[in-house]
Amino acid sequence: MSLTSLLGHGCRSLVAPVALARTLALTHVALGEHSKSYQHVKVAWFSKRSKKKKRVACESLKQEVTYPTAASVYGYPYTRLLPCPSQNGPPRVEHLVVSEGGPVLEYICKNLDLPAQFVADLIHFGAVYYALVCPKPPPTATPEEMKVYKEATAPSVLKKRASIKGKTVREAQKTFRITHVDQFVEDGTYLRVHVHPKRFPRCYEIDWKSRVIAVNEDFVVLDKPAGTTVGGTTDNIEESCATFTSHALGLTTPLMTTHQIDNCTEGCVVLARTKEYCSVFHGKIREKQVKKLYLALAAAPVPLGTITHYMRPINVAPRLISEDSIERWSLCQLEVMECKKVPWPNSVIEEKYGVEDCGWPSKDYAYECKINLLTGKTHQIRAQLAAHGAPLVGDSMYMPAAIAEIASPELNPFGKHKKHYIGEDEKEIAVTEWMARHGKEPNVAIGLQACQISWDDGEHSFEARAPWWRCE
Repeated sequence: MSLTSLLGHGCRSLVAPVALARTLALTHVALGEHSKSYQHVKVAWFSKRSKKKKRVACESLKQEVTYPTAASVYGYPYTRLLPCPSQNGPPRVEHLVVSEGGPVLEYICKNLDLPAQFVADLIHFGAVYYALVCPKPPPTATPEEMKVYKEATAPSVLKKRASIKGKTVREAQKTFRITHVDQFVEDGTYLRVHVHPKRFPRCYEIDWKSRVIAVNEDFVVLDKPAGTTVGGTTDNIEESCATFTSHALGLTTPLMTTHQIDNCTEGCVVLARTKEYCSVFHGKIREKQVKKLYLALAAAPVPLGTITHYMRPINVAPRLISEDSIERWSLCQLEVMECKKVPWPNSVIEEKYGVEDCGWPSKDYAYECKINLLTGKTHQIRAQLAAHGAPLVGDSMYMPAAIAEIASPELNPFGKHKKHYIGEDEKEIAVTEWMARHGKEPNVAIGLQACQISWDDGEHSFEARAPWWRCE
């Protein structure tokens, strides 16, 4: 049973003509052309189709589809899911319950009407997951979808499956990446397919070798470009700094991430060459032996000294912070060491680095701040400076909220001028409205650079190149 059949026939049609499927590049274009037909059903929960349907088409595609000619990207022939789109389209995630055991690639291409080569590349990207038992659907699931779930997880069905003997249902519902196109999936296995993984076109524009700051037997220090991910995302582990740097250096063992900075942030990151050093560096971070300095380009001046806030412990953006201590909220501290007035980046530089115009009223001057990050929380610098009325240039998530708070200070339920709320329901509404004042995550660059990283009392110390806003 598929979500499409539940909603009615004709909701989407994703069967790419064999002629279009001859290259992965054309396949991608074909999928893009059909995006409107399934935009309203991006997430399908369960799909179980007849055992024979689409088998002939799938086998035909397996024979017809070939890789496109390898393209040279600074010496690295990268042919997966090319061409990389310049912009990300709407996400699409499919959830399946296997009705016929067999190789995972064949099952997915049969049941989602996708070319075999396209599915193979999704698996290579790390965009396909499995669990022995499907998880409980979200609250938005229809009665029909819940029926499918209950049938697949009925005790009478589960006890017949030798693969889950000795495991609790919760253990069997844990998801893992599919790593090989021929991986066998048995009846009842749950599959999650990220049909449209998040893409990073910036990866193909970078001379990665020129971004390497240092290489030794334990680690590589990279000056990460803005608009890239350090180690990959849930649905894309290929278009990452770790992968592209590994290939640029000709390493046989892939580099491993030791810490993260935001996709829209540039600057120093440390990539481990061995599992042992990856563990060692994680220990240094836990013991606060790693010092990080940042350059932040703020839209307004920031006072020198230590700035303290408390961050809500919910792992969703935007990150909400308060000047007042709140139970279970995380301490956030940074030290502003310098703050100097500089020209606002001109339109040519902003366009070159994909910096968004977020509506700040005065663009004659900006303020470059050197910051010692005392606690490392996600979006910490961005959220804290925005709370001071000095959001980062190009920060399309936090600048709109900062502008709104300047105009109406009482809008921020955690700000200095917050209202007195009669009850929790009223405050929750205010919090929801405050979150809506924030914008979307930036596409490429914001005014933030991890300019220096050091550890072992300065024995290892590395600096990034000049930040993008100083470039002519």
